[in-house]
Amino acid sequence: MKTSKTISAVFFLFFVQNNFGQTEVKRLYGRVTEMSNPVEGVNVINSNAEVAVITDAQGNFAIDVSEGEVLLFSSVGLNSVKRQITSDDMRSELLSIKMNAEEVALKEVIVNDNTAITAENLGIIPRGQKKYTQAERQLATAGDFKPVMLLGLLGGSMQLDPLINKINGRTKRLKANVEIEKKEKNFERLGYLFDEVYFVERLNISKENVNEFKFYAIENESFCAAMNSKNKTSTEFLLGELAVKYKEIITGENK
Repeated sequence: MKTSKTISAVFFLFFVQNNFGQTEVKRLYGRVTEMSNPVEGVNVINSNAEVAVITDAQGNFAIDVSEGEVLLFSSVGLNSVKRQITSDDMRSELLSIKMNAEEVALKEVIVNDNTAITAENLGIIPRGQKKYTQAERQLATAGDFKPVMLLGLLGGSMQLDPLINKINGRTKRLKANVEIEKKEKNFERLGYLFDEVYFVERLNISKENVNEFKFYAIENESFCAAMNSKNKTSTEFLLGELAVKYKEIITGENK
């Protein structure tokens, strides 16, 4: 009888350990972005389960995980991100991962005073070449379909990518990303040029409305053009005008 009880106890402990040792596995969906833009080709690695996937053109991915496991996100030119899966992550519908561009530290160099030595003057890159942001590069790669491109059918040389991206809406989404990126940079630049004290004391904008006013200001194309041209006088003048209009709107809403 004693032996039977011992066997029963061992079996019970094995059963409890086996059931409690099992962890829930879930198919986790997520999206990787950099500066609000989706990032394609990011490696998503679950080292615990030895599983890896790659993000698609919209930055989306799906991978099986369990609570407590660690996902590693890595891509060329971006700082790697590690994310330990929590209970909240297991319940979420979409995991959002933000990555930042990798800063490359250059060794200190000594140059002469000849500031005319540039990549353009040396012929390394064409003179006056436009510098593209990530969102602009994605849009340029996708192509922007124009009806005149249909004439290429006559010569059999029409590119299909711009037409396909036009039909499936990818070009429209990429254009929207470019506009969002511009607004983010203008918002950031406005914060560099004028601190909170300037908005509150000089323009008489209430402290709680400063950020809202900044968003209002960067929607004005004339103001953004003046700010990006580094014309301080025009920038301050237009900002003052926008402050007056903004306060009139706020006053009207409060009536």
